[in-house]
Amino acid sequence: MKKFSYSALVVALLLPATAVLAQQKMGDMKPMDSAMKPSAESKVTHKATGVVKKVDSKTGVVTLAHEAVNSMNWPPMTMGFMVNDKMLLDKLPVGKKVNFEFMQDAKGYVFTSVQ
Repeated sequence: MKKFSYSALVVALLLPATAVLAQQKMGDMKPMDSAMKPSAESKVTHKATGVVKKVDSKTGVVTLAHEAVNSMNWPPMTMGFMVNDKMLLDKLPVGKKVNFEFMQDAKGYVFTSVQ
């Protein structure tokens, strides 16, 4: 019974110290809303190659199965990119392999040019 009492006392004494340490570490963190906003570095244009899988002219989104994007440290994947310049959509027939450029803005990844 004494072992249990000593163990309970030790735990009771250590809990407040653990909470104080956790609060100190949390104070060092950046606010989450600023961490989610793209930084000046994210305004960089990235180059990639991919195959057009879908073009949605209503929403202005093109879906591409792209190869690895080294500048973003991305593996190959299929994803949608917003297209601000709707004239680019005409250059993106489904099934075509394209070299393209994109950048990140506050809304997501934006397709900027195609070759």
